Amino acid sequence: MFNAPWQAVAVVVLIVGGYAIQTLFPADTVLSAYAFAPVNLVPGRWETLITSIFLHGSWAHALMNGAFALAFSAPLARLFGPKVEGALLFFSFYVLAGVLANLGYAAVHSGGQGLVVGASGAVSGLMGATSRLMGGGGRPGAIFSKAVLSMGGGWLAINLIIAAFGGAFLPGSGNAGVAWEAHIAGFIVGVLLVGPFARFAPRS
Repeated sequence: MFNAPWQAVAVVVLIVGGYAIQTLFPADTVLSAYAFAPVNLVPGRWETLITSIFLHGSWAHALMNGAFALAFSAPLARLFGPKVEGALLFFSFYVLAGVLANLGYAAVHSGGQGLVVGASGAVSGLMGATSRLMGGGGRPGAIFSKAVLSMGGGWLAINLIIAAFGGAFLPGSGNAGVAWEAHIAGFIVGVLLVGPFARFAPRS
């Protein structure tokens, strides 16, 4: 953590600190106003695609996502660099990955009323981006590199197990459902987005 780029630490602060602020307000009020559900797209509550990324269901949920974010955000943060323009690229990538992951969930559950909260779709996007950077030595490698296929295959297997048996074995899930579809969509989005985003990254 002490060697992590500041953007990586900032993501952890957003996740964990955001949940700390969330606990100061009635849970039902916060979720009804800011959690995402596919049905929200019909009345045009598109803002919940973003606001839901910054909500979590429990401390364990927030801490788990924070840990994964710290692990997988550093390579992308280093690609974009520490300056303001690099930070804007990094956080734009993070939010866009989360939004598209939520839309991936909505595509599977069109019109569904189940609430989705958490940064795991966005974090999965970081994971997908990191897999390509690992395959390319710090720059985006081939989409079907060994790193992408191995990391993606492992993540797919974990989420298919969640789909089949539920996520009770995952830390932080409790009795809540796990939006495994958003995890898979987020990883794919991360793999695809890092290439176009990297075109704006400074070259050393």
